[in-house]
Amino acid sequence: MTGQLSDNEFENLINEGDLSLDATDEPAAAPVTQPQAPRQDLSFFGKIPVNVTLEVASAEISLKELMECDTSSVIALDKVAGEPLDVKVNGTLFAKAEVVVINGSYGLRIVELSGTSLDALTQ
Repeated sequence: MTGQLSDNEFENLINEGDLSLDATDEPAAAPVTQPQAPRQDLSFFGKIPVNVTLEVASAEISLKELMECDTSSVIALDKVAGEPLDVKVNGTLFAKAEVVVINGSYGLRIVELSGTSLDALTQ
């Protein structure tokens, strides 16, 4: 062998062999996985008090209209009767619920969770 290749031999090597620049002989690197943090005991947080309120509906009226209210006044609200009510935790929407009676006291039956994270509820 003379150490030199003819043009035909060179083209044959390129076309037949795997001489592309994209190919590497290194094995594909395994995806890096983050080690999972150990699950923490969150029972401590169960003792923190939060303020749960039920918002029936709301209305925006002028101060003049409010000043004209007396014991027989009716203020129209923005929810339809029978519509689920808003349950708020520390002022943030948490769920929709229906009012129920349990042993002579009012209670709430949750019908839909809002998906609010705990971070939003603590602010």
